[in-house]
Amino acid sequence: MSRLIVNADDFGLTAGINRAIAELHRAGVLTSTTLMARAAATEEAIEMACATPSLGVGCHVVLVDGEPVLSARQRIPHLADPVTGRFQPKLPAFLRSLYRYGNPSRSFVREIEAEAAAQIDRLQSRGLCLTHIDTHKHTHMFPAVLRPVLRAARAAGIRAVRNPFETQWSLRATPGAPWIRRTEVSLLRLLEPAFRRIVAEEGFTTTDGAVGVLATGTLDAATIALLASALPDGTFELVSHPGYNDADLAGAHTRLLASRETEREALHALKQFPAIELISFAQFNPPEAGAQPLT
Repeated sequence: MSRLIVNADDFGLTAGINRAIAELHRAGVLTSTTLMARAAATEEAIEMACATPSLGVGCHVVLVDGEPVLSARQRIPHLADPVTGRFQPKLPAFLRSLYRYGNPSRSFVREIEAEAAAQIDRLQSRGLCLTHIDTHKHTHMFPAVLRPVLRAARAAGIRAVRNPFETQWSLRATPGAPWIRRTEVSLLRLLEPAFRRIVAEEGFTTTDGAVGVLATGTLDAATIALLASALPDGTFELVSHPGYNDADLAGAHTRLLASRETEREALHALKQFPAIELISFAQFNPPEAGAQPLT
């Protein structure tokens, strides 16, 4: 049986993204989303999530290109800039700081766990029963980030995490991706064995792989049709970034502008494949009996 978790990242980034996610869920083509704990439209997203219990909601842990929940100066001076109060704007700068002395900085790793825990707690304290976690820019594909993020999630009762690695079959089914993006995604797949080992050691579950990571920025209806046609038995996650290209999105300084409109429209192509079971992480990994949000 082919099962697909259709997840929209960046819930809470802008009102236009929130609107797109709500519309797609009502249309029956989007089952899951991951929410940013501190972004311009987070409060609206929390209200929408609480009013829509059928939508699976996870925590989109932000460690780069955003604002922390904890004080940069007092609590996470290595992870965030104490002057600006923000994370590193780009992933390469984040990784250079993490591996500044060859091995991961212990202080940096401790701060990752503390910040991830604070972001999860902020959402759970509002009554959300989080189904899973993932990270902005897929930073948890790196082992030094993965372990502290999983520790924070496990302490909060979460036991499911995104597998951020594109599968070999979906690489073949995404012919329109730029070669530079294809090379990056293919090389990063070398980290997957360590990812799976750590996930198992930490007692988490994950999917058979990600779909759509390679197509980020180029995901259209034709690509979704190719991916859906090639979907094998198993449980996979379609990673998407739908939204409305409005003034708020332009002000968010994201590289995904016009493509969010394309993805919003493209997801409706999934209606052409009724044999695929669309689920959320709630069905994939039901919460443990008695687990309660933190208060």
